[in-house]
Amino acid sequence: MKKLALLLISGLMLTSCSDLLDTDPYDQFTKDNFFTSEANVKLYANYFYNEFAGYGSGNGDFYFNYLNDDQGTTGTTQWTYTNVPATAGAWSTPYTEIRRANILIEALPGISSMSESAKANWEGIARLYRGWQHFKLVRNYGDCYWVDKVLDVNDADVLYGERQSRNFVMDNVLADLNYACEHITADADSRVAFNKYVALAIKSRVCLFEGTYSKYVMNDKARSDKYLTEAKNASLEIMNSKKFALNGDFKSNFDQLNLAGNPEMIMYKHYELGVLAHGTVDYTCGSTQVHGITKDAFDSYLFKDGKPKASTTCNKSEDGKIVEFDDMSGYGVQKFIDISDVLAQRDPRLAAQVDYILQFPGCGYSRYGVIADPQFTGAQRQAAQSTSATGYGVLLFDTGVMKSSDRQSTNTNTTDAPIFWYAEVLLNYAEACAELGTITDSDLDKSINLLRDRVKMPHLATSVAADPANNMNVSNIIWEVRRERRVEMMYCLNDRYYSLQRWNKLSLLDTQKYPNQCRGAYVGNLKGTEGIDWSQVKVDEDGYINCKGTGAERIYDAKYLLLPIPNGQKTLNPAIGQNPGW
Repeated sequence: MKKLALLLISGLMLTSCSDLLDTDPYDQFTKDNFFTSEANVKLYANYFYNEFAGYGSGNGDFYFNYLNDDQGTTGTTQWTYTNVPATAGAWSTPYTEIRRANILIEALPGISSMSESAKANWEGIARLYRGWQHFKLVRNYGDCYWVDKVLDVNDADVLYGERQSRNFVMDNVLADLNYACEHITADADSRVAFNKYVALAIKSRVCLFEGTYSKYVMNDKARSDKYLTEAKNASLEIMNSKKFALNGDFKSNFDQLNLAGNPEMIMYKHYELGVLAHGTVDYTCGSTQVHGITKDAFDSYLFKDGKPKASTTCNKSEDGKIVEFDDMSGYGVQKFIDISDVLAQRDPRLAAQVDYILQFPGCGYSRYGVIADPQFTGAQRQAAQSTSATGYGVLLFDTGVMKSSDRQSTNTNTTDAPIFWYAEVLLNYAEACAELGTITDSDLDKSINLLRDRVKMPHLATSVAADPANNMNVSNIIWEVRRERRVEMMYCLNDRYYSLQRWNKLSLLDTQKYPNQCRGAYVGNLKGTEGIDWSQVKVDEDGYINCKGTGAERIYDAKYLLLPIPNGQKTLNPAIGQNPGW
């Protein structure tokens, strides 16, 4: 039925592009004969859920975004484009989806069987989707085209005109989001469907981006204050609803087979073996080398006394220790490097992200061995050993509740993925308050300090002392709010890249100037230990794993703030122009 629905909707998308025939075909759906009931509207709008990938296999919203200073890869992940491409899905795909939304919006008034409130609900969902797609275009390209109708060949102003100002487009996005927040009334208690709170969460995220981008890139205080206030108020409406609360365990937001009942979820994606599955767990614990967090990211986690490395009184040693045991991988007793004492000195969210056993070429490690899988017996009792480019294993998504053959196979992982969750809303609220210059200790107590309470970390106060590592030229409190976002959202939603973009700090991704993003775990005190094949891993003169190897440096250029307009679009429409530097 799902496949049939997609075929029907795809046919509808094609047949609605023109009115070349006077009589609608009897064997195909068209706008006129499909949009006849709310059931069909819902069927059509179900396609919108495909927008949110959740977990994936080689791609997705978690882990697989490597262009940042959080994840070290073998070599160096370069900028998305270093030359202007001929085509780009980042440009074309949102317009396909905008058309999909506009088809629904234009069809709704003619459905006589639906009430006005039901029409408003579905228009809200369609406008939420349309606004989100335009936001993605602005985030990637800046100036673009605002499209609020189903285009045809006569719409020359869009097809052959100049791009419109990003500010104009974003103001229309805000209008769409406001309509959605006001008019979406269905499924208020659902955690797997579009509803008012999903709309507010999207508004919170979008307006925080626009508010900070306006402040740090465009230097427009009035615009910044407007959008930061919108972000703050959208977040606060979710907070005041009392419908959501932090889950008691940080890691269990990312490694559970079913997120139903988790109070933190605003919207999540459910997976079932044989119906819909993913490979994120396999990619982060299988035989293929994973992309571990960097030393730069590791050092962003505070010590357990709530202080950074420069001022902590905790043990700052990064020395691991040799341990020997059988990891059930089939190789018998082996030597491993244990960093549990190092992790114990830091914010517990680090231990939820990073395995306590280092794993790198020459010293692989199987986290759970063979799990409840009768097909592995005797000589076959072997599980893949994982290695990491930085030595730090990716622990966040892994779980011991799936049998080995499902856990370590692509497209058989069934852990649920958060799409929008309460922690991000609290982070958005705190950052909006901090950027507006109005943040109080009370604001922190109902946002960031709730996140810290969950992991039993000391509270953050507006009077926080300076951290010498602050390289963003911002106030102490903004620096700490940004730190909190980084450690809470590690591996999530490509948040680090987009945050650096809106803060106008993509320059921090220059590996030549900031080499700690090409460094991993410290192994200097144990290098040369027998039982570990050190010939397979490169260690620098300071004793840290060097994950860059012989790869080229990632050099920052101001043009990377925005993506280039594809050459194919410029051929079709010379008036489209090009972004600065390209």
